[in-house]
Parts: sequence; structure tokens; C-alpha cells
Amino acid sequence: MPVSQADIDLANRLADAAGAAIRPYFRAEYGVETKDDSSPVTLADRAAEEAMRRLIVAERPMDGIVGEEFGTRESTSGRSWVLDPIDGTRAFIAGRPIFGTLIALIEDGWPLLGLIDQPILKERWLGVAGRPTLFNGKPASTRVCRDLNKALLATTSPALFTDDQLHAFEHLDGAVLSTVLGGDCYNYACLASGHLDVVVEAGLKLHDFAALVPVVEGAGGRMCDWQGDPLHAGSNGEVVAAGDPARVEEILEALACRGH
Repeated sequence: MPVSQADIDLANRLADAAGAAIRPYFRAEYGVETKDDSSPVTLADRAAEEAMRRLIVAERPMDGIVGEEFGTRESTSGRSWVLDPIDGTRAFIAGRPIFGTLIALIEDGWPLLGLIDQPILKERWLGVAGRPTLFNGKPASTRVCRDLNKALLATTSPALFTDDQLHAFEHLDGAVLSTVLGGDCYNYACLASGHLDVVVEAGLKLHDFAALVPVVEGAGGRMCDWQGDPLHAGSNGEVVAAGDPARVEEILEALACRGH
């Protein structure tokens, strides 16, 4: 089923609701706790996801929900909304406005719609399969990268890689011009707007990457796993985003160098 204007309107209202829940906690008392996987969670994460879930339950009772904080509600429509209320909680805690709310609509496991919202800077990227990505309502575009050795690469943290993945990433790092650390989902937004060339990560869950795919690809880039396969609900969490699809094979070749 294609994405409708009603789907887009709902995604925007979900982002509005999440942003309204998040802003009062930014650079204020946010009540951080540590989850079982050692990652932080705040009152803002939970309030934002609760706000979005309420809207979906009220307006799309047959759609599923896959949320980072409150788990999965099964779908009877074949569609699910995938929610990460604050992707980049560590940045949020540090008072750095480079986190984002991620909202995706998937059907049979494949991302159809993706939204990245930065509620402090009031920046929003909206991607819909088969349509141009919009940044605050205007078309966004990745940039051409004619040589990998001129590329600007980003990843959130090398500490998130396994030893083999880190070895592969370091091989790619040696092939590019420069590497930026930190950024979470904001890196992909910057790539979609032509400020970065490559983002490589591993260990991501569906709520971390589902929204990114339509945003990056609608801006002219390509997203895939480290083997070059499209990303979907069954992907293993190894993610490549390339602003210029012509560089993908070189990126994958570098990442194939695992081991010591």
C-alpha cells in the first residue's frame, strides 16, 4: 500500500507531539536511568514515546508499534510505526542538540516513510519511498563524492564496534579524507543535506535505522548493510549510508577487510 498524505500528516503530528514532550526536559532535570543494555534513558525518552503511541493507538488501531522504550504492539494491517523517541540520548543528556526523534512507517518489514526530527533546532527531514526527501518542507540532496579519498566519514563511536567490525572500519577510515565521531541519527540527516559523504555503523536495531532509509535514499543517497543488501526488519544492524551511490562498492570493499 503506497504512503498516503494521511500517513505523512500523522508522521508530522507524531514528531510534533514528541518534540513538545522533549523540549521541557532539554538542559533541565531529565531523570536519567541506565537500562539493562547499559544505555541511558530519560524522562524525555519515555514521555515522547508515550505521546506518539497514544496518537497511533487512537488513529491507527490496526497498525503495529515498534518502540525503543515500550516494546512492540502487534499489527493486524501489515504496517507498523517504528519509534525511537530520542536517538542520541547521550547527546541529549550533555545538552547537545544533535539527537533526533526517529519515526518510520514499515510494511511487511520494509521502510516506506522515515522522519528525522531535531526538536530543539526545529529541523525536520521527511523521506517517503519514491519521492524526494524534504528538509523543513524543501528538497534535500546529498552531494557528489568523486573520490573516496575526498570523503567525510562519520560514525557515532568506534567503541560500538566488535573487534572485527572495528578492524574493517579502521580500514575504511584510512581510505577517506577525514572522520567525524558522534552524531547518531543526525549524521544521516547531515548526509541527506549534503554535509557528509559516508556514515558507517553496527549494532543498530530496527528503531535506529528504519527511518533513515527513506530520508537518505529520497535525497539521492543509498543505504545498505555491510554486504550491500537493502535494509529491512531482518537486517543484522550493520549499516552503510553513502551520499553518492557511486562510492558504495569501494566502501563495501574496505569494510570487507575484517580480522587482524
